[in-house]
Amino acid sequence: MKALRAFWAWLRAVSGDDAYERYRAHHAAAHADCSPLDRRAFFRQRQEEAWSRVKRCC
Repeated sequence: MKALRAFWAWLRAVSGDDAYERYRAHHAAAHADCSPLDRRAFFRQRQEEAWSRVKRCC
């Protein structure tokens, strides 16, 4: 069971599924003076950052 949990944690980290949890941990450690984004706003911001730039191959 421990190996399965470790694998699941690794898979979430590799796929980016744990991004919000990592953001909350970082925010609590480094930015305690302001409130963190909620989950919906966090993912909206990440999508805007990812898709707002010009995408081209060359």
